[in-house]
Amino acid sequence: MAKIMVFGAAGRMGRRIISVIHEHEQVVLSGALEYAGNPLVGQDAGEIAGVGNLGIPIAGLVSDLPFAESDVLIEFTTPPATLANLKIAVEYQVPMVIGTTGMTVEEREQVRALAAQIPVVLAPNMSVGVNVLFKVVAEVAKILGDDYDVEILEAHHRLKKDAPSGTAVRLGEIVAEALQRDYQEVAVFERRGFTGERTREEIGMQTLRAGDIVGDHLVMFGGLGERLEIVHRAHSRDTFARGALRAALWVMDQQPGLYDMQDVLGLG
Repeated sequence: MAKIMVFGAAGRMGRRIISVIHEHEQVVLSGALEYAGNPLVGQDAGEIAGVGNLGIPIAGLVSDLPFAESDVLIEFTTPPATLANLKIAVEYQVPMVIGTTGMTVEEREQVRALAAQIPVVLAPNMSVGVNVLFKVVAEVAKILGDDYDVEILEAHHRLKKDAPSGTAVRLGEIVAEALQRDYQEVAVFERRGFTGERTREEIGMQTLRAGDIVGDHLVMFGGLGERLEIVHRAHSRDTFARGALRAALWVMDQQPGLYDMQDVLGLG
C-alpha cells in the first residue's frame, strides 16, 4: 500500500487528487497540507474533498506531517512553497511529484539541482492527452518547418493566477526546440498597436481567462493557403489528478533525478 501526502490539499487540484487516491485500492492518503492561514486547516482532508472522513486533518505546518511514514509527495502549490517543501522532501528522502506552475527558469533550475538527491517528476500538465499533444506538436513542427507560423492559445478559469499557463509555455518551448529557436527570444506575448509584420521566427502566446474553463490549449500552424490546428480540451480536473497519481506510483521506483510525464508515460 503506497502512502501519499498531498500539498495544496484544499485547492481545486488537491481535492481532486485526494478523491482519486480514495478511489484507488493500492494507495492511501497519509498527510495533507495547506498554507498556515488557510481557513480549512484542521478540517478533515476527506471531508473537504467530498469523500467522507479519512481521519487526516489538513495541516498548516510541514513539521506536523508524517514524512518518515510516507512513500511519495504530490505538490500543487506556489513556486516558493514548492522549493521550500522540496528541500524538506530531500531531507527525508521522499520522492516528489510537482504540478506547480508559474516557475521561472531559475526556479526550475533549483528544482533540477535538488532532484539530483531524490527522484522528482516536474510537469506543467499531468494529463495523458496533453503529453501526447506535446509529442505530436514536436513532430508536426519538424515536418512543417519554418514555412508555417506558430500561434499558441490557452484558456483557463478566471481564478488562475499565472499566465501563460505552464502547459502553453511548455508547448512553446517544444515548438522552439523542434525549430531550433530560443523560446525566450522568439515568444511574443502581446500584440497591440502598430506592431509591423509578423516575423517568421516568432511564436505567438495568447491567453484567455473566463468563467470556469478547466483548460483549453490550441497550437496553430499557419501556412499560405492552409492552417493546421491541434487542440486539447480538458473537461474535468480528474484527468490531471489521475495523471499525478500515475506519476506518483511511477516515481517511487526511480533513481534520483528530474523526470517529466513523457518519462512516466514512456513517450520520451
